[in-house]
Amino acid sequence: MTMSMIEKARAAAPALAAADAPSAEQGRLTAEAVAALESTGVLRALQPARWGGGEAHLAEYAETVVEIGRASASAGWVASVVGVHPWQIALFPEETQKEIWGADPSRRIASSYTPTGKIEKVPGGYRVSGRWSFSSGSGICDGVILGGIAGRREVNGVEHPDFTSVILDAADYRIEQTWNVAGLRGTGSDDIVVDGVFVPEHRGQSHVYYTHGLGTPLPGQELNDGPLYRTPWAVTFNLIIAAGALGACLGFYDRWVAETRARRTNYGQSLREEPVVQHHLAEAAWQLDAAVLKVRRAAEELMEHAERREVPSLEQRAFWRWDVARSANAAVDTVQALMRVSSGRSAFVDHPLQTRFQDAMAAGGHAFLFGDPLAKAWGGRHLGAAKPAEVHL
Repeated sequence: MTMSMIEKARAAAPALAAADAPSAEQGRLTAEAVAALESTGVLRALQPARWGGGEAHLAEYAETVVEIGRASASAGWVASVVGVHPWQIALFPEETQKEIWGADPSRRIASSYTPTGKIEKVPGGYRVSGRWSFSSGSGICDGVILGGIAGRREVNGVEHPDFTSVILDAADYRIEQTWNVAGLRGTGSDDIVVDGVFVPEHRGQSHVYYTHGLGTPLPGQELNDGPLYRTPWAVTFNLIIAAGALGACLGFYDRWVAETRARRTNYGQSLREEPVVQHHLAEAAWQLDAAVLKVRRAAEELMEHAERREVPSLEQRAFWRWDVARSANAAVDTVQALMRVSSGRSAFVDHPLQTRFQDAMAAGGHAFLFGDPLAKAWGGRHLGAAKPAEVHL
């Protein structure tokens, strides 16, 4: 009987858990962790089937990321970020896909989208230079997607900053090991430095077509015509980041339950018998379950719109982004609430809860999970505000 991707993730959980501390120690996933990830299929889950990928449903992908994150928050985070890149590469021209996957369809690509470096439009392509941070999984990848503002672009009669992704090969950049952090230590989210590299035009794609021009046919959709490749970039990316954070939070929850079952007060009483502790557990379980269900619902609704070839409204996209980000925020809040009722010894860096706590806090700090602008982006549109908050939709 064929195992589902989620079942494979559960089967790989012991290996992922065993590799978590060594990955943190070396600042990137170990070979054992990478092998365990590859055994689940998650790193190629969103790659087109014609390239040997899973072309999976977004809901299955998100739930698999959550399961992996329960065992190892760093592995779950890399699974979410590196695993989503085949989805975006599938939207690029066929020439680009052949360059990336032709010799090795299992090739892994990292990313850093925040436009801290410079992407300049030049004849025949782009000139790329500067520094990009937080490139999760970069040390186990053979290429990177970088984001930047390449001038301005007009869509439907309106000009917008031309936020653009470009794909570079490993020889085009260097990795500076800057990842000295408290949480998600095994993700190896180091800096990418580029010194004036030329990138041909077919290796760049404007995000304006993912947002303001959503529904505009993209080169990759000609052959990759499944519904998966019609979902909006910003919402899809927000969803997978939320899934990565939820995995980290559920990993903390699992460890908290295990610790609390055996924990006694200073007076020798078993905490598992305390009604107030039982109440804290019940509240936490409810919040985390609700968060996972909301992320799954968003994934299913995204795919339903794509299957019907409907372009979701800006208000709908804003709600999805707000909903999944708020779900992740609620999960992080739950972790903090449980940590407050943990032993005072949990402050020690070698306490079993401390690493898991730091992982959840680090995951919750991702820019796409900052809820305030997302709440305003949806709330303003829902109320009919003349100038709702502008976010990537």
